[in-house]
Amino acid sequence: MANPEWEEFNRKVIEEFRSNAGKVSGRYAGAPMILVKHTGAKTGKTYTTPLVYSKDRERYVIIASMGGAPNHPSWYHNLKARPEVTAEVGAEKFKARVSEATGAKRAQLYKEQADRMPAFWDHQKKTKRTIPVLVLERV
Repeated sequence: MANPEWEEFNRKVIEEFRSNAGKVSGRYAGAPMILVKHTGAKTGKTYTTPLVYSKDRERYVIIASMGGAPNHPSWYHNLKARPEVTAEVGAEKFKARVSEATGAKRAQLYKEQADRMPAFWDHQKKTKRTIPVLVLERV
């Protein structure tokens, strides 16, 4: 379900990201940001979602927490259905393939990112679902 306020917030983050080689102000100032361009699982529409990330060697790790909401974010379902994406980090744009981390690897990657960005610990406390951890690998 579309949220016009959130869509406008994301639009401004994307615009600032692209104008400043990946740097943004406000609530995400100083955070490592990635833009993920993906295709809607049901609609076939193209979307760009700004997310924070961490690294696992050369791979980019993103967490589908949605602030601890009871459901996964729509972008998660899109990436699962259509894992070929375009990512932007800084001024660089590249193709990537998305996979979901599971088991011990998921736990390790979640912990590493949440230790750097403690809001993710709060997100997990707010929900009963296991928050997905996705990995983007350059292709």
